[in-house]
Amino acid sequence: MNPLYHQAKFVLSAPGLDSAPADSGREVAFAGRSNAGKSSALNTLTRQKSLARTSKTPGRTQLLNFFNLNEQQRFVDLPGYGYAKVPAKVKRQWHDLMETYLQERQSLYGIILVMDIRHPLTEFDWQMIEWCAYTKKPLHILLTKADKLNYGAAKNTLFKVQRELQEQDLSVTLQLFSALKKSGIDDIHELLDSWFEAE
Repeated sequence: MNPLYHQAKFVLSAPGLDSAPADSGREVAFAGRSNAGKSSALNTLTRQKSLARTSKTPGRTQLLNFFNLNEQQRFVDLPGYGYAKVPAKVKRQWHDLMETYLQERQSLYGIILVMDIRHPLTEFDWQMIEWCAYTKKPLHILLTKADKLNYGAAKNTLFKVQRELQEQDLSVTLQLFSALKKSGIDDIHELLDSWFEAE
């Protein structure tokens, strides 16, 4: 377990790239459908209860939220997609914000895509997967809320998602994760270590 991630500090929320931190160093962005457990995953892997705001109301993350690990390494919490009960105009703004960030942010290294294990591979998830394939950005899937299924069912879902990705000839890594049980933390830390240290 790398203590670097426990040092994560909130820097700012940006409505667009013009107000984001300087585009230097390396960033790992967390994406996912609203209510997939993205904020809980971020809080769990950083051992901080309220680093990212969790809410029973899906769609609370509406801006790009930046968290510094050190001067050159950051996490970014992207707006949750696909579920929030907000006006269509607001959804379009979120979509445009995400698209601009994903296309133009030079310091973005890889994406952690958070999916509720009970509802994996939604249409929006596939859009993110295809975007990563197109731009050749590393992608790692966290199947969250693994505690909601028994171990056998959770493993079966993991293998099913893996097969579907392989059928599309996509090179994606994935794992089970539970914020409640604190399981899967070492795996995600190991992956983040490899991304932040990669040449």
